[in-house]
Amino acid sequence: MNQYNSGTIFKRMRTTADRIRHTLLFEIIGLCTCTPLASWILDKDMSKIGIMSIAISMTAMVCNYIYNLMFDNFLVAMNRPVNIRPSWMRVLHAVLFELSLLTITLPFVAWWLDMTLWRALVADIGFALFFLVYAFIYNWVYDIIFPMPTADENV
Repeated sequence: MNQYNSGTIFKRMRTTADRIRHTLLFEIIGLCTCTPLASWILDKDMSKIGIMSIAISMTAMVCNYIYNLMFDNFLVAMNRPVNIRPSWMRVLHAVLFELSLLTITLPFVAWWLDMTLWRALVADIGFALFFLVYAFIYNWVYDIIFPMPTADENV
């Protein structure tokens, strides 16, 4: 028995509905914050940045759902509870997600904004840094507002 096996801590995972709510709220708040900021910083038309942001958002929603499900399953496989997330784990979670999304979106950003891959990488790193901090804060607040179920709760 390890330190995480107790009566109140259980490896329960979030429901599909909760994961969908998590993802939709994350993307809506992120889009409303990031699009005007990116338009200003990159000196590009808001509609062009908005369309790109929506495309990246759609990609991120699918990736977010899959990534969080895989992350939770990895925790369960490592015999760790999914409802306990120390700060170091939250940082690791956010960094790994942003790196995977950066890899997927880089070619699209370069093409859509008519940039070299290098310039697109710099722009994409800016997006990633914004969303890295945003993801850390958002997930922490989300876990407070919508806590994960424990062993004592019926889901």
